[in-house]
Formats: sequence, C-alpha cells, structure tokens
Amino acid sequence: MPVVLVVLDGLGDRPVPELGGRTPAEAAHTPVLDELARRGASGWHLPFGWGLAPASELAHWAMFGFVDVPFPGRAVVEALGAGIDVPYGVAATHAALRTSRADRGLVWLTGRTARADGDDAAALLAGLGPVLARHGATLQPLGGRGEALLLLDGHVDGAVTDSDAFFEDRHPWLRPLPTRPSAGPAAEALTSLLLDARDVLHAHPVNAARRERGLPPLDVLTTKWSGSRDPIPSFTTAVGVAGGMVTSTRLYRGLAALLGMTGLHIPPVPDVGADLAARLHAAGDLVAGGARFVHVHTKATDEAGHTKQPLAKRDVIEAADAGLAALHELADRAVVCVTGDHATPSTGGVLHTADPTPLLVAGPTVRPDAVTAFGESHAHAGWYGAVRAAELLPLLFGHANRPVFLGHRATPGPTVALPDHPEPMPGRDRGAPRG
Repeated sequence: MPVVLVVLDGLGDRPVPELGGRTPAEAAHTPVLDELARRGASGWHLPFGWGLAPASELAHWAMFGFVDVPFPGRAVVEALGAGIDVPYGVAATHAALRTSRADRGLVWLTGRTARADGDDAAALLAGLGPVLARHGATLQPLGGRGEALLLLDGHVDGAVTDSDAFFEDRHPWLRPLPTRPSAGPAAEALTSLLLDARDVLHAHPVNAARRERGLPPLDVLTTKWSGSRDPIPSFTTAVGVAGGMVTSTRLYRGLAALLGMTGLHIPPVPDVGADLAARLHAAGDLVAGGARFVHVHTKATDEAGHTKQPLAKRDVIEAADAGLAALHELADRAVVCVTGDHATPSTGGVLHTADPTPLLVAGPTVRPDAVTAFGESHAHAGWYGAVRAAELLPLLFGHANRPVFLGHRATPGPTVALPDHPEPMPGRDRGAPRG
C-alpha cells in the first residue's frame, strides 16, 4: 500500500491566552482533519525528544529514515535544489552578501541583500574572483540575491560552524570553527578567505557608489550550513520502495535530488487551501506512477508562526484543512499521515521549539482510537504516544503491510537475485567431480 506523508511545517505550538489557552491547531476549525482523526489513530510527533528543536532539514532527514547517515549540510542540499551539480568530497558552504556596521572592533551584520540589489550583488561576487583564486576556492551563484555556493577545493571535510550570526542583534560576524578535528584546515582556510573578501568588498567601486546613493554597502560575505557531499544510499536503497516528493522550495527539490526521489515541483501560491489541494492531486499522480512513499509539504504554517500572530496561524491551519479534503479519498487506498516537522510558537521570541506537534494516521489498516479531533491536547490521548522522527517511517510502513521483520536477514533495499544458470565462480569448475 502507498504511504502519503503531509507535513505542515512548524505546525506545533504552545497554549496562547488570546485563543483561550489553546494552541492554534486546537483553536482552528478543522472538520477535514477532525474526521480523519475519527477514522484513524493519533499521537505526538517529537522529532528528537524533549528539548531538542530541529531545523526542518534535519527533521526531514530523520523522518525519511536517514538518521544514521551523516547529513551533508544544507548548503549542499540547497545547491542541488538550484540545479548545481555539487562535487563529492569537497568542503561546501552557503555564502551570502550582507550589510554591516563596525562597532567596538567587531563587525555587526545589519541586513541582507534585497531583490533590488541583484545587479550590485552579482558585480560584487564577480569582484571576489582574485580572492577566490588565491585561496583555491570557487563560487557558484544561487539566485539573484547575493547568495552562492562556496567550494573550498582541496578540503574534504566541511564540518565548520556558521560565520553568519543567526541573531545579528546578539552576535557579531563569527569566526568559523571546526566541529571535529578533521575540519580544522577548512575552518582556517575559510576564515582567511572571509577576511580577505571583507577588504575587497569594502573598497569595491560598487559599494562606493552605493554609499554615494545613501545605500548601505554589501561589504561582508557570510557563510552557513557548511558540509560536504559524500556518497549515500538512495531512498529506494535505504527504505526499499520508490519515493516521490511534491516539492515547493529549493530545499525540498534538493532533498529529492540527493535521495534519488522522483520530484514534482509546484511553486507555492498564496491560497494555502488551493496550494495543498494541488499538491495532493500531484501526490496521487506520483502514486499512480509507482511511488510507494510520497511527501507533501507546505511552509505556510511555519511562516504564520514566525509572524508571532496566533490568530493568523490559526487561520492558516483552517485554510490548510480545507485543502486537505482529498485525503479522505486517499485514505481509502493508502496510509496517510499529517504532522509537523517541529513546533514554531506563534508567541514569544523563540523560533523553533521541541514542543509536540500533532500526529495523525489514517488508512485501510489503521485501527481507530478514541481521538475525535485534531490538535496537540487531543492527540496526546492517541495510541501512538510520543513518536520520534526516526520511528515515523517504520510506523507508517507497518500500516502499509511492510513492517520491519526482525530476525530475518533481508537484503537491504531492492532484492538482488541469483540467476537461473550462474556462471562458474572463480576457482570453481561446475563440471568437475568433487571429493
């Protein structure tokens, strides 16, 4: 049976006073999801346990069954999603131009490249050519907003920390540090490159012209999401079935490319309901084409949480619910799951938290529990209890009549069969008598 996983990004939340002490999902009117809850079973999705708040890419990496495979870094994934053929075994990082101010001998980041700055950003990145050549590095643009994939040729391990301060009002431009000893040379090389790039950018004629026009100069190159691409098994090899993704952003296009999953890209539209309805229709096409696992994703719930407007997030969840109506028909012939990849609270200053997100599973083989409504407090009473990201695929494929059969030494991934009349093995003459 096929499995369709719908991820409402950042779905989880915290109780909100304006919503009567309920989360946005609990306060939302969700007749489609409520009916699916009555048809199926529920629980909590805690991707990595209490207190560990993941980024979306790490949550999905574990949800797709790759928790024991080193993550290559989001820079690699984003580049693949942009259509760049990322080489294997080369330290890679995501580079971006930023505006800044100097204070107390440190550099503080003040802004990102706007769309209107595209021409300036392209000229500035091109002006870094001599610096890159001196450091044995290459730069490949990612879109038109001063973003690029930076490759440190000659360095294999790119496990270094970000130089881009996530909270620019709390931290200055940061020195890249290795997260393991083998990445020490890459961290040193990157630090030297960034300092040299700062000098070139600060003096570049484009930034001089920007200052004359009263525009802030794009005089700092920052890096983040570093890593390196190494050979990994495909989704089919690791999980044993063909996988598909209905992608909406560069990140998920990149994951599909990295894992060898069939990708069907649909640019998102503002109407969340219409967007999800189109994605579920595309998911049905992928299932008809042979995919036994299909991932459907929307960023709208996460973006609503980041506005810190609980009522806005509630309204987005209600709109998403209307777009999920096709799940009822899918649940007659497939195992369907709706959950989130992490919690994005709609109040307070924190971005992601490890608060639970609702988990709902329905399908022909799913025995209904007593839960009859969608939301965190309702799902807490469900049979599944707390489910980690690495447990999600085994749970869903168990319902799809493909459980992990312990004790049987199965072939990993697709079956590798012996031929009917094999050639003689080296050193073995099939026609010679024994003994």
